[in-house]
Amino acid sequence: MLSKELEAALNAQVNAEMYSAYLYLSMAAYLADQDLPGMATWMKAQAQEEMVHAMKIYGYIGEALGRVTLAAIDGPPTEWDSPLAAFQDAFKHEQKVTGLINGLVTLARKEGDHATEIFLQWFVTEQVEEEANADANVKILQRVGGHPQGLLMADREMAARPLLFALPTGGGE
Repeated sequence: MLSKELEAALNAQVNAEMYSAYLYLSMAAYLADQDLPGMATWMKAQAQEEMVHAMKIYGYIGEALGRVTLAAIDGPPTEWDSPLAAFQDAFKHEQKVTGLINGLVTLARKEGDHATEIFLQWFVTEQVEEEANADANVKILQRVGGHPQGLLMADREMAARPLLFALPTGGGE
């Protein structure tokens, strides 16, 4: 059974994961508007992953005899100075989420909640991958610089990331 403090922290993480999905969808919309459908697809896939993360925690709260309580999701930014700036923000955001996950692990350890700590280990490992992927995209776009041909190649490369499930197209894509 979850303590009230850990239940509240896990609920806050559900909200943070949903915000992440919302942020990545906003980045996808921005990138689609910049005529970069491959990068938009990459961000849509990232948004889908974040919703999976939210639902994993949502499910765990119930399994651990806690109660899910949803909160309002803040509106994300909608504009970036460049595709590079969007991906830099994605990387910074993943670093922030890593800190949130680490805080949850610390709380679970403090409370001696071994089940929750074990559950959270998947997220600890996942965040290593999330940061590495975001950093790789930043490095690609930094190498591309302002070269349109390089941007087109990066866009095509990012288009190869599969979506978890098909999404309707639109919005300039």
